[in-house]
Amino acid sequence: YTSAMKVELTIHASKLKNVAGLGKGTSDPYAVVTHLASTSDQKPHVIGKTEVIKNSLSPNWVKSFVLDYELGTPTKVAIQIYDEIRKGENKSMGSATFDIGEVLGARGSTKAKKLKNGGTIFAHVSKSKGSGLLRLKMKGIKLKNTEGFMRKSDPFYEVCRRLDSAGGLTWDNVFRSNVVKDNLDPSWNDATIELSTLCDGDLSKPIQIVVYDYEGSGKHVLMGQFETTVNDLVSASTGGTENMDKAITLKRKGKETGKIIVLKAEVAGVLEQVTQQMASAKITPAPSAPVYTAKITAPVAPVTAFVPSAGQPTFVDYISGGCNLNVCVAIDFTGSNGDPRDPNTLHYINHAGGMNDYEKAISAIVNILSKYDSDQKFPVYGFGAKYGGVVRHCFQCGPTAEAYGVQGVLEAYRGVFRSGLIMSGPTVFTEVIQTAAARATSAQEAARQKGQQAYTILLILTDGAVSDVQATAQVLDQVSNAPLSVVIVGVGNADFGAMRFLDDSSLPGKRDIAQFVEFNKHSRSSVALTSETLREIPNQLVSYFTSNGIQPQAAVHRDDSEIAIELEEEEIDLSLAFEDDEEIVVSGGGSDYRDVF
Repeated sequence: YTSAMKVELTIHASKLKNVAGLGKGTSDPYAVVTHLASTSDQKPHVIGKTEVIKNSLSPNWVKSFVLDYELGTPTKVAIQIYDEIRKGENKSMGSATFDIGEVLGARGSTKAKKLKNGGTIFAHVSKSKGSGLLRLKMKGIKLKNTEGFMRKSDPFYEVCRRLDSAGGLTWDNVFRSNVVKDNLDPSWNDATIELSTLCDGDLSKPIQIVVYDYEGSGKHVLMGQFETTVNDLVSASTGGTENMDKAITLKRKGKETGKIIVLKAEVAGVLEQVTQQMASAKITPAPSAPVYTAKITAPVAPVTAFVPSAGQPTFVDYISGGCNLNVCVAIDFTGSNGDPRDPNTLHYINHAGGMNDYEKAISAIVNILSKYDSDQKFPVYGFGAKYGGVVRHCFQCGPTAEAYGVQGVLEAYRGVFRSGLIMSGPTVFTEVIQTAAARATSAQEAARQKGQQAYTILLILTDGAVSDVQATAQVLDQVSNAPLSVVIVGVGNADFGAMRFLDDSSLPGKRDIAQFVEFNKHSRSSVALTSETLREIPNQLVSYFTSNGIQPQAAVHRDDSEIAIELEEEEIDLSLAFEDDEEIVVSGGGSDYRDVF
């Protein structure tokens, strides 16, 4: 069983500091992305680098990076920006680290950080869809010259993916070819493009190819463009010959500006059968661009419905569409935990520093889930204690109905011991489960009325088995149709054998919403605990929404001006070595391992 998800990281920057030097023009930035070590047994490694953007202090890199992401496992990357120096050592332009979960959970799945050297870097995470590669080789024929007398254009092309959002239709470039100097019949190098990046694995999804005349200033001149699909490119492939019958017309402002021959277009690594050679390619000239840029916006009707490109929607689809995760915490205050004043008991609060196992579990798990909770407000419940001589199986912890942030949850927990409670029994979960389920249903209904979505996770921390396993299983069955997951963490050395029954107690045809994890089996590593504790939640969330016929919302897109920029951070402790064969390796640092345990 694996809960890893494929996600795609794209980056761009704005207003970088020019480090080219006096009289040497504008910097030529590129970025290197490194996966940092987040556990003691991991080693940092370079994922890859972007292309170089000439003469630009606000580069929008085309290259994207596919990562494995798991809800309970921290995934952090370092992004280091360099100015390419052809004859000499590349100059640093700034660096920042991003937590992939935090980026995914942010509105629009985008975060921005101010660089110490000046400028801002933006990171965006989206679902990596589909599989396979497009291998493409193209040639231009009699392209219209955009240079003056006695000079010829320097053509290159960009391949753009279509993004449908509530704001309209946008084309985003995902690949940039090499530049062919002084040539109106350019034969470009072979290209290999990830289908997940290009068209979400949908071979019939429109894509756009735009040809530019390269300018050293970075203000490239549009030569022409056309709209097509991967299937149509395959159909137009000539097998390496200059067959003009299959040539594609390049247009600018509605006028022909040359022809493009697809010498090769092959799809590899996909399960679907590619459409065989058709009689002719169905190619529609794209609307002319008002400005010479690869990002073209055309007004279309707002898109609100989600149309899955292939297969079932995923956790990333729902989070990218703005689904909010709400977290509730329930803590066991039964007498079996022992006297909290005794250092050898489970609830002992060490005021000199250090955390007990309840605090460790809260810190690790709520810290992960808080990345997906927009308001950072968490209700904290207690059960199993007496107030006024009456055993309470669901009572508020802390002075307010909701605690703010992870630290607020910890303070609400610690404050209970100053409230006059008497630790008692029995161990009963049913009331906190019912309370959380009612809250989850109410939150989703309120979100639905606003055109949004919400899902709730209840974290129960207990030192022993429930007094009535069958009654607990029955309640879990009753609330299995609520937008809720229940995670139970067993703290201490009790026999938790009966609790494992709850993990597998769902009836046929009902959602499995419960997961039990024994803290002591993962007490040496917070990552081991959170990975095991949260691994079923993505599938449980998807199963709730899909079983109720609720598709993800369209992915939220935000302009740079709408994104809050986080304060600058210190330079990363990470050294890279640039090898002669252009390989980049980590030569020092790169560990981001800070276990909360």
